[in-house]
Amino acid sequence: MAENTTEVLVGGVVLAAAFAFGVYGAQVAGVGSGGSAAYPLTASFRSLEGVNVGTDVRLAGVKIGTVTDVALNSETYRADTVVSVRSDTQIPDDSSIIISSEGLLGGNFVEIVPGGSPFYFGAGDEITDTQGAVSLISLLLKFVSGGDSQ
Repeated sequence: MAENTTEVLVGGVVLAAAFAFGVYGAQVAGVGSGGSAAYPLTASFRSLEGVNVGTDVRLAGVKIGTVTDVALNSETYRADTVVSVRSDTQIPDDSSIIISSEGLLGGNFVEIVPGGSPFYFGAGDEITDTQGAVSLISLLLKFVSGGDSQ
């Protein structure tokens, strides 16, 4: 009888830990967040190295959305990307979107650099001013070779 009680208690602790981990994971991923609605914006990048669906979209270091879709355009050979931005955040229509890094060991994220236009992007609009990811390995190779490589 004591063995059954111990097994039930250990099982309950394991289930509680699994549930807590699931709730934490959903909060980190933003699943089920009943916050404000979002609108999609599209962009086409030469390189999306280190960016996947679910990657943060930030403006001034503040998370304002996520990457919701990534696909290779077979005609242009560019990465067509859809980002979802909170509806309470208006982005000027001359803004640029770049792939930034959190540091040498940090991951990449999508950063929106706002412009000064009095007009704003609407749902489904395309951000045409893009800058893809910069490969650290390529930069190091250029530095080692003296910058003459082409």
